[in-house]
Amino acid sequence: MGPVVLLLVVVAVAVPVVRPAAAELPRLEHSPKADGSLSILAVGDWGRRGEFNQSRVATQMGLVAEKMDADFIISTGDNFYSDGLTGVDDKAFEDSFTGIYTAKSLQKPWYTILGNHDYRGDALAQTSPILAKVDCRWICMKSFILNAEVADFFFVDTTPFVLTYWTNPKDSTYDWRGVAPRETYITNLLKDVEDSLRQSRAPWKIVVGHHPIRTAGKHGDTEELVQLLLPMLKAHGVDLYINGHDHCLEQISSSDSPLQYLTSGGGSKAWGGVYAPGADKVEFFHDGQGFMSLRLTATDARVAFYDVAGAVRHTWGHTKAAHY
Repeated sequence: MGPVVLLLVVVAVAVPVVRPAAAELPRLEHSPKADGSLSILAVGDWGRRGEFNQSRVATQMGLVAEKMDADFIISTGDNFYSDGLTGVDDKAFEDSFTGIYTAKSLQKPWYTILGNHDYRGDALAQTSPILAKVDCRWICMKSFILNAEVADFFFVDTTPFVLTYWTNPKDSTYDWRGVAPRETYITNLLKDVEDSLRQSRAPWKIVVGHHPIRTAGKHGDTEELVQLLLPMLKAHGVDLYINGHDHCLEQISSSDSPLQYLTSGGGSKAWGGVYAPGADKVEFFHDGQGFMSLRLTATDARVAFYDVAGAVRHTWGHTKAAHY
């Protein structure tokens, strides 16, 4: 409750409230606006002390957030390069986060998950409530649920799924505290996610992970997620899967379900130079920096992708029948 209470004191925004969950995943609440709408920005792969156009992307995020009156920001992971944080007192937290996203419109909760680069440092530091005392916007957990009335957001810790991080870490060391043994962790997490998806009655179900399920970018599809997570997303009517990892912006439509795959990993270093579409339809691909916005009501979803100059590169919308 530490970061939640501090947020209430310092920032005049809708306050996330922790309440008990039926499943094991922590559950937060964030109220929509009075008109029932919710405005969100999503950005990933950003923490480079302002370099590789991180500061330029942050500037444009501030302008868009002000215009749309953003309620909160989603970070899709890889928050601090190249090897996460060394601890809760690592100055990189302020150099890459607090001192970069300074616009008044971005002084909202940042709901954050870990990426593979975050696991290469002190992963538990990023999830520590101590960081909320440094910057009250910071809300980071490995996996959790955010209930926002018009939508339920399921934040899933995808890094442990990727087998090569365990079997062939090369020159990297991963912080598997609280994760090993891998098989048990993944089994329990999948059960908790599926139970929560089954119980959800929100008009929109949105899953957030660091690694892509479908991508035309450099890293390719994450096969462990295709095999283990994707079937339950389709079975339980998930509308959007939002991820980072590939340093680009993209939208891919599922060929056999309404699910949309949205990549927002352009927070800093980009231009991977790879475009490799798969079986599902690539609606949009931008090999460069930028971020994504999402506006939701009970019946409408509107997505926009912005480049490093703030230009809208692609939009998508969907309307569904009123939810009862």
